[in-house]
Amino acid sequence: MKYKDYYKILGVKRNTDKADIKKSFRRLARKYHPDVSKDANAEEKFKEINEAYEVLKDDKKRAQYDQLGNSWRDGQSFSPPPGWQGKGNANFSDLFESFFQRARNNVGANTATSTYKFKTANNYTRSQAKGSDLQVQVHISLEDAYHGVERMVSLPGNDKRQLKVKIPKGITEGQKIRLTGQGKPGPGGKGDLFLEVCFQEHKLFQVTGKDIHLDIPLSPWEAAMGTVLSVPTLNGTIDIRIPENTSSGKKLRLRNRGLPGKEPGNQFITLYIQTPPADSQEVKELYMKLAQITGFNPRKEMYY
Repeated sequence: MKYKDYYKILGVKRNTDKADIKKSFRRLARKYHPDVSKDANAEEKFKEINEAYEVLKDDKKRAQYDQLGNSWRDGQSFSPPPGWQGKGNANFSDLFESFFQRARNNVGANTATSTYKFKTANNYTRSQAKGSDLQVQVHISLEDAYHGVERMVSLPGNDKRQLKVKIPKGITEGQKIRLTGQGKPGPGGKGDLFLEVCFQEHKLFQVTGKDIHLDIPLSPWEAAMGTVLSVPTLNGTIDIRIPENTSSGKKLRLRNRGLPGKEPGNQFITLYIQTPPADSQEVKELYMKLAQITGFNPRKEMYY
């Protein structure tokens, strides 16, 4: 019989743990499933992948196999140790059959994983793989994210379905909603649908995670003498007091005024001073008089 490198078939190293072997098997099983893959040799590769995983996922079979691996290389012929011979099965290589027949009485012909189920039928082992997952972007407003919203979502490609989806309040941009069983169909059931949430551009706010940011302009006299401002938030308008002698660039925090959640976000306000344009002689004279009265020099601390 011919020796096969099962580690090479699954694309893993000989010291790889069972979790990574399982992960590699699932990836390759999806890729080469005969009902999905367009590869000309998909069916043969799919059987090799199943064969390799059947041995490497079992500690006893893997230990026996590793004994061969120390002495034999892929494709070489060898005579198996006594007690390895089985009755033969056309669907598996001779090497696999040695393991398969040895473990049949203890394990049985059927094995299963959380994602793939294997069964022997008509002398052929097939993976009952789920269908492919789908991903769709859904665009919502910041207010929708704050209050929650229901949306109709059209599935991509040739799938003509439309789904009514409830988007929970407090969701953040880039977060994904998983709809189990709404993906493409497959022998083992449908895949899942993932909705990636995108925020529409807002005319006032910027968003960072659950925090929102707002820039607010002040007139020079508001900044100098202080004032009370009506400030927009995602849940209505509130009044805040601006202290006297506020400088441009000052930041204020409104606690828990960001997106809701177990730990709500905050709203951050950045104040900046906006001066009236000197577009008339009267305004220019007022500016000159202000300069003379105050003697204000915003750059005096820059000089030594």
